[in-house]
Amino acid sequence: MIFYILRYPFSLAHIGVTELRVYIMSAFDQEESGVMKIADLNQYSRQINLIVKVISKTDIRQVITRNDETKHNVCEALIADDTGAVYLTLWDDLVDQIQEDQIISITNAYMNTFKGSMRLNIGRYGSWEPLEEAPFDDVNLENNISAKQVQYDSQRGSGYSGNRSGYSGRGYSRGRRY
Repeated sequence: MIFYILRYPFSLAHIGVTELRVYIMSAFDQEESGVMKIADLNQYSRQINLIVKVISKTDIRQVITRNDETKHNVCEALIADDTGAVYLTLWDDLVDQIQEDQIISITNAYMNTFKGSMRLNIGRYGSWEPLEEAPFDDVNLENNISAKQVQYDSQRGSGYSGNRSGYSGRGYSRGRRY
């Protein structure tokens, strides 16, 4: 939320001073503790630290990567805390390591979008560890943020023409120079 406020200061007219303080204080609270809540995540969230309970896992499927055509085992784990739930994508070793009904701490994860649905990923720079107990009593499965469809936002701007470089400037398409 602070990113939004700093990036678009002209839109503060509709936010009261009290609300602004609440947004800033909640951001500081998250930074101090380092632990976020699922309800606060969006499709652009990065460096996510969560404590969650693994509710269920889907069947394991094999996928082949486009880059090097290697086979990988993949499944989805529904994870939740007291504010919401989200699907966590598990790759290879994590498929067997993370189990249902386990309480885990996830560090440095990130969100991405797969088929219009938000997914949490641990990735190569993230980590996880099992915990003995959760800092919450019940989980909230009603607010499943993966069930909400999200729109893909073009990061390339309005000049995107479909080529991979993202540049469609005059004189550079199809090798012609004017």
